[in-house]
Amino acid sequence: MARLGHRGGFIGAVGSDPFGEMLKAFLVNEGVDVRGVVVKKARTSLAFVLLREGGERDFFFHRLPWAETADTMLRPEDVDLSLVTEAHVLHVSGVATAFPPLSEAVYAAMRHAFTAGLHVSFDPNYRGDIWGSGEGALKAMERFLKVTTLLTMGLDEAVNMFGSEDYRAVAERVMEAYENLHYVAIRLGRRGAYVRSRKGEAYAPAFEVKAVDTTGAGDAWTAAFIVFHLLEKKDLELAVKLSNAFAALKRLKRGAVTGIPRRRELEEFAKNLGVGLG
Repeated sequence: MARLGHRGGFIGAVGSDPFGEMLKAFLVNEGVDVRGVVVKKARTSLAFVLLREGGERDFFFHRLPWAETADTMLRPEDVDLSLVTEAHVLHVSGVATAFPPLSEAVYAAMRHAFTAGLHVSFDPNYRGDIWGSGEGALKAMERFLKVTTLLTMGLDEAVNMFGSEDYRAVAERVMEAYENLHYVAIRLGRRGAYVRSRKGEAYAPAFEVKAVDTTGAGDAWTAAFIVFHLLEKKDLELAVKLSNAFAALKRLKRGAVTGIPRRRELEEFAKNLGVGLG
């Protein structure tokens, strides 16, 4: 969000260790509001990325269910809900819904935002080693989905949780099941992305690039969609195209966070492709 020229904040917990200090300092340096960051007397949660040829990757986590670390210790009383309602959009990763007390803190923030009329963006971020099965994940995430307005996920998550590669059918079924949803966005990897809204739908093919690291490309896509459609009110088709372009740029650089491009890079990339920012 910050790299696309908008104000953003983070709510969560880090540990009282050098990793926690580094993460908080990085956010501050990026212009992210860290008033919602809580420091716990624990080790900071870690994610190791195993990068493979072609930019694909595997993940290794040091957090629950393998070790109790700071992020899952966030409690509802740690969250200042007034920070939530300062925003226009609240975005949540499904990994944060797996273990209490963090899951309870996340639900309280989502419900507060939803009740206040904010957009609530939710990415299931399904991981089999945490949930065991797509059916189990969907059951656990049911209450979170009921206070969501934008559901954004990858095609692999649609398959695992909703049992179909037919992304249009999945989007239609999910919209019917959850009347609170305004949008279902499904990222299709090299095939592009599809978004269904209450007013229509949009699909745009991916921009072909030689991927260096795909880590964070889905998150980059979602950030761009939030910025260009929910905040800047660009039409649905253009927002999907720009989100695809932003994700493509991310794949050109190493690093889940450091590789996220800046707005000026997107503007230049889009201009060269004949895509205007509107």
